[in-house]
Amino acid sequence: MSRPDIDYDTLSPDLGERAGANSPAAGKAGSDDSKGFLFGLVAMVLAALAMSISPSLVRLADVGPYASAFWRVFLALPILWVWMRHAEAAEPAAPRASFTMATMLAGIAFTGDLFFWHISILRTTIANATFFATMAPLWVVIFGWLLLRQRVSRATLVGLLVCLTGGTALVVQSLAFNPSRAVGDGLAVVTGAFFGLYFLAVGAARGGTNAARVTFELSVITSVLLFLVAIFFEPRILPQSASGWGVLLALGLISHAGGQGLVSVALGRLPTVFSSLVIFLETIAAALFAWILFGENVTLIQALGGVIIIAGIWISRPRS
Repeated sequence: MSRPDIDYDTLSPDLGERAGANSPAAGKAGSDDSKGFLFGLVAMVLAALAMSISPSLVRLADVGPYASAFWRVFLALPILWVWMRHAEAAEPAAPRASFTMATMLAGIAFTGDLFFWHISILRTTIANATFFATMAPLWVVIFGWLLLRQRVSRATLVGLLVCLTGGTALVVQSLAFNPSRAVGDGLAVVTGAFFGLYFLAVGAARGGTNAARVTFELSVITSVLLFLVAIFFEPRILPQSASGWGVLLALGLISHAGGQGLVSVALGRLPTVFSSLVIFLETIAAALFAWILFGENVTLIQALGGVIIIAGIWISRPRS
């Protein structure tokens, strides 16, 4: 932890108000830069939408959950490599610290996230799995305080509570009538904890390099670890049909290259907790995809929950 590329003391002391040192150009595009904030917000919203299709794609894959997790990351590597080369060619003087401790921690955290996430999708409803997995803001607050002694503004805490209330409305019915899904729900809770660690690690990594390099390098680490997991746990790794490859390719290009890449972009411009709150939109979109593809109906209470989530994100927005 003493390495200069992850000096946590340089991170923002207030997760709820400042983007701080998460950005490699913090002095140039801080939290008071409205254009940078808007760009980051759009990136995070698009990331939530890109990742929201992943639970449905995991169910459609003709390989096991760990194999689909591996292919999801591995198939995205060429796109991420091209993005990295292009980004660094465009800004040759920008910092580009390689495989920092923060980036490696992000890769390990994302491995844990996908390990529990893909199996939870098969053990509970998509709405439940996505809600518990997107409880990352709660874990960002907890880990940020325990590990980094970072504070959170009152508005952010209120927004977090409102988002959790809305998310609960999205899943309360399935929780009430399907207690057998408890194991899947529990796995999704663990997913959320790893996702929270992932947010903090990527935010720290962005202090020393660009979003493209962070995303590519953490993906290299994640793909290696998930390959070992898949070899150990899965009876077969290769998909059995062209449609199976198509599903995995969509997972790689949309959910990982698109979703995680945009998360890295946004974390260079937005406060970490606020960014993780925007990811709650993934719960709404995933419920809609599950309704369209698998007939998991969206009730009036669930729709109201979606509105409450949006209100919570608005409440928690940075004021400066």
